[in-house]
Amino acid sequence: MHEIAKQAKQEKDPHAAKRNHGLPQQQHHFPGGVSSHAAKLDQVVVYWNNHFARMWHNHFWHAEMKRLSASFLPPIALDVGRGTPMYQQLSDWFRRAIIDGQLRPGQRVPSTRSLASELKISRIPVLGAYEQLLAEGYLETFVGAGTCVARSIPDDASKPAGAKTPSTALPAIGPSTPRRISRRAASMHEPAQPWLSNLGAFRVGLPALDHFPTGIWSRLVNRHARNPPMGIMAYGDPMGYPPLREAIAEYLGVVRAVRCEASQILVTTGSQQGLQIAAHVLLDPEERVWMEEPGYHGARHALMTAGARLIPVPVDHEGMNVAEGIRLGRGAHAVYVTPSHQFPLGTTMSATRRMQLLNWALHNDAWIIEDDYDSEYRFGGRPIASLQGLDVDARVIYVGTFSKVMFPALRLGYMVVPKDLVSAFAVARDAADTFSSTLYQVVMTDFIREGHFARHIRKMRTLYMERRTALLEAIRRHMDGQLEVIGAEAGMQLVALLPAGVDDVAVSRKAAQHGVSARPLSMCYLNPPARGGLILGYGGADVREIREGIRKLRLCF
Repeated sequence: MHEIAKQAKQEKDPHAAKRNHGLPQQQHHFPGGVSSHAAKLDQVVVYWNNHFARMWHNHFWHAEMKRLSASFLPPIALDVGRGTPMYQQLSDWFRRAIIDGQLRPGQRVPSTRSLASELKISRIPVLGAYEQLLAEGYLETFVGAGTCVARSIPDDASKPAGAKTPSTALPAIGPSTPRRISRRAASMHEPAQPWLSNLGAFRVGLPALDHFPTGIWSRLVNRHARNPPMGIMAYGDPMGYPPLREAIAEYLGVVRAVRCEASQILVTTGSQQGLQIAAHVLLDPEERVWMEEPGYHGARHALMTAGARLIPVPVDHEGMNVAEGIRLGRGAHAVYVTPSHQFPLGTTMSATRRMQLLNWALHNDAWIIEDDYDSEYRFGGRPIASLQGLDVDARVIYVGTFSKVMFPALRLGYMVVPKDLVSAFAVARDAADTFSSTLYQVVMTDFIREGHFARHIRKMRTLYMERRTALLEAIRRHMDGQLEVIGAEAGMQLVALLPAGVDDVAVSRKAAQHGVSARPLSMCYLNPPARGGLILGYGGADVREIREGIRKLRLCF
């Protein structure tokens, strides 16, 4: 073993054998009167990346440390014309950077050879600086990991006079000196939402990730990532990968009765970006927009970022009440609606209301933003045709996403844009973040073309029916009389109304403490509701988690 270590050391430093073969270690003296055992440190440096040798500076003699990745350093300024020795300048710089927080505890620092090469100086002053910092406790070494910033910074006795502490390195900002933000940003502020901090039972919008065909998806990713052509690695089309746009257009035409061509498809980084782009293209600040009440908070924020004035329009068993919208929001320039599966109540917009809405948009030169977020999952019959398919005057901007049918981290969505607005939307898409990941667009194209997408949707529709049934049965058995279920005919969530006077936010906070993610219904309202409730997602929870989640939820009343 010692021979292997010796050989490894000689391979890293061909002169090591001549220096150490039968010769005593030399003492190296550095400028400024500081004496150091540089040869001893040199031996340590050689061993830092040696898996066979033990480090004498290791305070955790037998402890195994994970190899740390190389770190970037802030620029080091050295002045060769100064009277201060070079090693002293280096040690002062490292000490200052550690105390001020520029170098974090546990962060790996370069080897002496690498740093000397980077600074184009001799290795000797670097050795001296490192030995000084090791002695003072600012650096420490670990077997197989190299030299790192000490995990506990030395006390004030070892700091140079006048050095700042991490707590005083930045000006104190507290409640007495609030930072200025825009009124728009302040209006979107929401209190802490602990129910979003876990992926437990009833997390809204979470699909059945445990049933996603990861093997097929990984194979498709590897197919294109192993030797990607330049087209995948370079900048992409802001409108999206053309074959994917063609596949989306075909899918929407067959399944959702959307009337479109591939040239009208705009690929986005999720439906949220689609809503933001639509709001910025279609609206000027202070223009009025109808918003479902209750409605999707993400759409509310997207519209507010464009400076829109939101007009809450009540939703009943037929969907958005168009007559109330006309009464409350005269002069509105747009409407946001989820007609196929209203979020969060789950109702479906009736045919009469759909025609009323289209006629209103036509006669008032207004736009309809149709969010068709999870229309694939309907249990009471075939999916309802899209509102866009009934539009004869190109007034509807259709927004969809793959987050619910695939997985949220994919970050792929799409829009269907009227032909005369394609160029305006393309410019806005380019300004937002240029384009979505071409690699995932290519993989998604194959996933659709090879039939995996359709099979996955069919499988998930059956699975979600089972999970919905399990949730309804658990509520009936354990919370009958405490929860009133509405909107259970489609999608991946339902709403359970609470008894009058019960604070749904308080119930959600208690549930979060038990690991249950139940979103309060009241947070989907612009105005305080007459009755609170809980939005319970069942897509991402299996039957056992659903039953256990309801038992925990019962303890929160």
